[in-house]
Amino acid sequence: MPAPPNAPIVDVQQLRVAFGGRPVLSGLDLHVGEGSVYALLGGNGTGKSTTLSVLLGFLRPDAGQVRVAGIDPVRAPAQARRRLAYLPENVALYEHLSAFENADYLLSLAGRRAPREAIHEAFRAAGLQEAAWTQRLGGFSKGMRQKVAIAVALTREVPLLLLDEPTSGLDPGASADFHGLLASVRARGTSVLMVTHDLLGAVEVADRIGVLEQGRIAYEADRAGFDLAALHAHFSGRSRAA
Repeated sequence: MPAPPNAPIVDVQQLRVAFGGRPVLSGLDLHVGEGSVYALLGGNGTGKSTTLSVLLGFLRPDAGQVRVAGIDPVRAPAQARRRLAYLPENVALYEHLSAFENADYLLSLAGRRAPREAIHEAFRAAGLQEAAWTQRLGGFSKGMRQKVAIAVALTREVPLLLLDEPTSGLDPGASADFHGLLASVRARGTSVLMVTHDLLGAVEVADRIGVLEQGRIAYEADRAGFDLAALHAHFSGRSRAA
């Protein structure tokens, strides 16, 4: 069942997860609107990866409600995953295949065969140079691999893109290119949930930023109200020490 009109693409309410009796998520509320970019910040151990695992249907929470485009990933993980694309920190693609061959094969695995021109158009939208379309992935940089993976997501036309530390290991120029790419993804109506340590990058590209502390959102702001000092204080943990 699709999400009702105006419902968040990601709708997390009072999510609780514990490992060995130790709380990791403690009543997390998280909402990502349609066609928006949400940056989720937090230090190690604050629950970012656990949140992604629940959204992907890999982890059953102890309590709370989760919806991805109206689908409960706990009860119907396969259905929920058909409505999203996940890009891990290090994108796994086939080294011996070209960019086009990777896209064509991955789309077939997802049950969505696409004509050649549709894949080419997605490559253009992702900013992958035409000369690279027929090159093997073995010589691609991380930024180029991300463009191939995002082109696959664009061709699948899923409503949600999950990104795990997308700018880790990228030089400043490649990071800027990636942020520009996210703007084009958003313009197509795709929602983005980006888990990141890159505070300045998040401020540059996100419509909304949330900071995880002790398993819940401790600070949240829209683009119009970003307070860099407050964001940094929460992100660095200084707000708890004050």
